[in-house]
Amino acid sequence: MADLFAPVTALKGVGAARAAQLAQLGIRTLYDLLTDFPRDYEDRTALRAIADLLPEQNACFEAMVVTQPRTSYIRQGLDCTRVTVADQTGRLNLAYFNQRFVAEQLVYGQRYVFYGKKDENGLSMANPVFEAADSVGVLTRRILPVYRLTAGVSNKLLGKLILQAMDACLAALPDVIPAPLQARFRLTDANRAYRQIHNPDSYALLQDARRRLVFEEFFVFSAGLSLLRAQRDTVACQPCQTVDPTPFLQLLPFQMTAAQLRAIGEICRDLAASQPMNRLVQGDVGSGKTLVAAAAAYCVIKSGHQAALMAPTEILAEQHAKTLAPLMAQLGIETACITGQLPAAEKRRAQQRAADGSAQLIIGTHALLSENTTFHDLALVITDEQQRFGVSQRARLTAKGSGVHLLVLSATPIPRTLSLILYGDLDLSVIDERPPGRQEVDTFLVSERLRSRVNAFIRKQVAAHHQVYIVCPAIEQTDDASIKAAEAWADALQKHLFPELRVALLHGRMKDKEQVMADFSAGSADVLVATTVIEVGVDVPNATLIVIENADRFGLSQLHQLRGRVGRGKDQSYCILVSENSSFETKQRLKALCDSNDGFRIAEQDLALRGPGDFFGQRQHGLPEFKVANLSADLETLKQAQQACADCDMAQFVRSESLLARVRALFGADEIALN
Repeated sequence: MADLFAPVTALKGVGAARAAQLAQLGIRTLYDLLTDFPRDYEDRTALRAIADLLPEQNACFEAMVVTQPRTSYIRQGLDCTRVTVADQTGRLNLAYFNQRFVAEQLVYGQRYVFYGKKDENGLSMANPVFEAADSVGVLTRRILPVYRLTAGVSNKLLGKLILQAMDACLAALPDVIPAPLQARFRLTDANRAYRQIHNPDSYALLQDARRRLVFEEFFVFSAGLSLLRAQRDTVACQPCQTVDPTPFLQLLPFQMTAAQLRAIGEICRDLAASQPMNRLVQGDVGSGKTLVAAAAAYCVIKSGHQAALMAPTEILAEQHAKTLAPLMAQLGIETACITGQLPAAEKRRAQQRAADGSAQLIIGTHALLSENTTFHDLALVITDEQQRFGVSQRARLTAKGSGVHLLVLSATPIPRTLSLILYGDLDLSVIDERPPGRQEVDTFLVSERLRSRVNAFIRKQVAAHHQVYIVCPAIEQTDDASIKAAEAWADALQKHLFPELRVALLHGRMKDKEQVMADFSAGSADVLVATTVIEVGVDVPNATLIVIENADRFGLSQLHQLRGRVGRGKDQSYCILVSENSSFETKQRLKALCDSNDGFRIAEQDLALRGPGDFFGQRQHGLPEFKVANLSADLETLKQAQQACADCDMAQFVRSESLLARVRALFGADEIALN
């Protein structure tokens, strides 16, 4: 029996070149092969008669070769092997391009099982796969798993390697779910689940296997959260003696909302305890989370310590520094800003001020995680836009001090049930009120036939000395001409529709993203055509209109985040959703956004309409990467796994080396001593 973590070269037929190809798929060990789950399945179990085959529809059929295969040359580099097959219901002409070997493999008078689809005329079939009718079905007469592929690695090859790996080491795979839980939740065992997920005997057994593996991933996830909480409870810290935020609050030119004050009160109680705080502050766009975090920083700093605020982008870090530094200076608190793009001399000075304690509030980006950034007495870490940072990154920053408090902020409204599931290692504060005077954004849903009116409204906003965002779902033009691509649309707007306006372009592949955004903030462009790169970390009070193209391609929660880019100043702001999708569900979703500016209400409606998947359409860095589980489809299984985990003895987790290894792999947190 082979070692689970033996290199793939331990398998027959895998040399250095093949191993390099597999590495492109993230497959380096036999365990990687076992857990490279199919992305889809093709049902090749049913055999049809030739007369029942439909054009442009894949199907299996059994037939006899009734002509000798003949190969002809069409042109240089292209030949075609033709053969006719027949069953009791009819005949079919097959054509194989650049596959001359077929002439030797298809023998006149022999029966084979084929899989392919007729052309649109229903007269012939190109390049169907085939196997002898008396053979064990590998490519036909089975449910065929479909895998992610790369150059040089075919689906057939990968399937064979996975079967080899299962034969070699599947028996060594530990079952991380205790037997009593398997019986209680009617789960198949790990060995059977892995075999059925890769080589299903039936759809019923495939579903059983998938449910088991989904449960397993969620069980590991829940165990990880439990271990993180247990680890947190063993860490001690010196309680902060000064936890009265009143001097800070008195400096603000406005009254904080009851929700903000409630969150500050919860934070102050945490800071006064002898265990480090681990709290998530969740609030809608513009709800005032940053000032709540600043109040927490003030309390820690006045207790004689330092606080660090990590933002996901340079722009957001600089905005925080620009806002908070003057405020803190009035309280005798020095602020430093450390980002990757700072000139070397400025960065060294800022790092020195953090290291010697002359700066008490340190604001920055991922640059705060570098080895060159150290702190004199770090006691509070604040991460803004929690979904952009993972457990590992949070841990690296809190490890720069002893008994460090952690406060994470999220502007993604998520129903409380999902928050408790996904951030189960954190205590939760919710800011569910808008600050007084904060204007609601008027939102409208329009179709392409109103394009001229939309363009006129854009000109009107610019004429009033305001700025406009236009958001596109793609960067480059695709085959679907109805999808607005940022590059092409920005070019068309500048050259044809708005030649008199200053149009700028921003997307994730650009190297000068930060500079483009900074220039727009400074007013150097009237219209910014962008992708969802502007979803977070952008604060331009002069922007009063956002036009979202192909709005039906975004989830409600993401649309709400994008809408939050406007309405940040004193002037009335607007959001225009452009969509040609006329389906009832789509109109219902988008109308929900038009009817409300409440992110939590929108999130609840999105959850009811589409399930939880809309919040996680693209993987967020703060969430583990599940290989088979899907938060959109498997919420009930997640709840069951959490309940199973809660019913287990924590010591059982600590004793299970295999479970600890899985937890570390899932959370990407090798440096966290979970045991």
